[in-house]
Formats: sequence, structure tokens, C-alpha cells
Amino acid sequence: MISLTAALGVAAIAFGMVITPGPNMMYLVTRSLTQGRMAGLLSLAGVVTGFVVYLVATAAGLSLLFAAVPELFITVKLLGAAYLLWLAWGMVRGGRLPFAPGADLPRHSPRRLYLMGMTTCLLNPKLALLYGALLPQFVDPHAGSTALQLVEIGGVQIVVATIMNAAWVVLAAHLALLIRRSRRCERVVRWASGSLLAFFGIHLGTARLSA
Repeated sequence: MISLTAALGVAAIAFGMVITPGPNMMYLVTRSLTQGRMAGLLSLAGVVTGFVVYLVATAAGLSLLFAAVPELFITVKLLGAAYLLWLAWGMVRGGRLPFAPGADLPRHSPRRLYLMGMTTCLLNPKLALLYGALLPQFVDPHAGSTALQLVEIGGVQIVVATIMNAAWVVLAAHLALLIRRSRRCERVVRWASGSLLAFFGIHLGTARLSA
């Protein structure tokens, strides 16, 4: 079992990561702004599933695989970039106002929201590299099974990320209620959200393997 010091260290790093805008956080915020809190939480469930998949895969050596086969990393990151750009385009296209009461928005099913959240997370291969670089720093060779310690350390990161991302979802959903009264504000938020998703899509697509 990991020590309290290791758990607190991972929690502090995870907190710093989750308050820094990234593809997952921006996707959750934009989804909550356009479709409400429940849609954001369902998407978050998918993102958390992606975290778990990457944690298990990293413990099994996925980060080493990406390092050994750079082409695989490049393929996954380009797919992730294309996916985020597609989401950004869907955010800004057309003349509909997604925050207006009674707006004719497509109502995605819980299953689709979950899968979209998981896809957003899985198509960010830098998570595997991040886990591969971060988790081993807190492993104590004398504290038992290394694989078990990796899972415990990753579990701390996932718990912190889940709590903080849920807070972002709730905050964004409340913000959507406030901006419904302003058509101009709705357009500004829609374009800002789409632009941020596009930015992170381009950033992900141009990321280096060593990043």
C-alpha cells in the first residue's frame, strides 16, 4: 500500500493538472454549457472510464509501447486532434442558440454522451505518457507489489480529477442558466467554447512524443 506522503503528493499534482485547461476539461465544460449538468456528468463518467483504461494499460506497459513505436503515438494523437476539431465545428456551426430556452438541440442519449466522453479521453495518448512518467515517481520498491502501487497511485489521481471535473461541470451548468437571457452572450460563449476545443485539438495534433 502506498504511503500517505505519496498519496498527498499525487493528489497535489492531480489538482494542479485538473485546474489547468485541457481537452477533457474543456470538453466537459462545453458539453455542460450546451446540454446541462446531467449531460456533463454522463460525459464525465466516460472520461473517468478513459482514465481507468489508461491506468490499467500504463501499468501493463502502454507508455513503453508508445515510446518504442512512435508511429502508434502519432496515429492516436492525430485521431484525437481530428475528433476535437470535429467537436469544435459542431459547437460553432449553424445559427442555433444552444442556451436558449426551448432551443432545438439534438438530445444525445446517455450512452452516446458516455461514449463521447470516453472517446475524448482515450484519444489523448499523452495521458499514457503522463501516467508512465508520473506514477513510477511515487512507487516504493520495498512497499509491496509495484503493479498494485501503480493502481493505488493512479486511483488517487482519478478520484481528484473526478471531483474537480464534477465541480467544473456543475459550475458550467449554472453559468448556462445565467447566460440564457442574453442572445449575444450565447453566441460569444458558443464561439469561445468551439475555439478552445479547436485550440486543444491543434495542440494535441502537434504534440511531440517527448512532451
